[in-house]
Amino acid sequence: MQDAKGNDVSLSFYKGKVVLIVNVASKCGMTNSNYTELNDLYRKYKDQGLEVLAFPCNQFGDEEPGNNEEIADFVCTRFKSEFPIFDKTGKWGIFGDDIQWNFGKFLVNKHGQVVDRYYPTTSPLSIEYDIKKLLGTS
Repeated sequence: MQDAKGNDVSLSFYKGKVVLIVNVASKCGMTNSNYTELNDLYRKYKDQGLEVLAFPCNQFGDEEPGNNEEIADFVCTRFKSEFPIFDKTGKWGIFGDDIQWNFGKFLVNKHGQVVDRYYPTTSPLSIEYDIKKLLGTS
């Protein structure tokens, strides 16, 4: 994969970590709450092995119209996010065609297996228990 700056990133870097993959958008009605809660989770659990990977996508309602630089600036300036922002994905990109809307979430265990999928309307904080369980801190 490539990050928002165009650097190649091997997903093997995240081996042994619990990963929350999220398709994100800057102009969605769920943007503020999701980024705020994702930041809370990341700050709370990053030192215990949680990674949040944000994949901007414009396939739903054109709610992520910016380029990678604009997206990263928005996320880092407005929300002070520290988790990785990846290259903007196009329609039928990494998520395939069965994603309902922005902020679909996929929880991946330390072995790289997707163990749960959450709807866009699912609050990131509501899955904290699942994250803690995979981290071994519950």
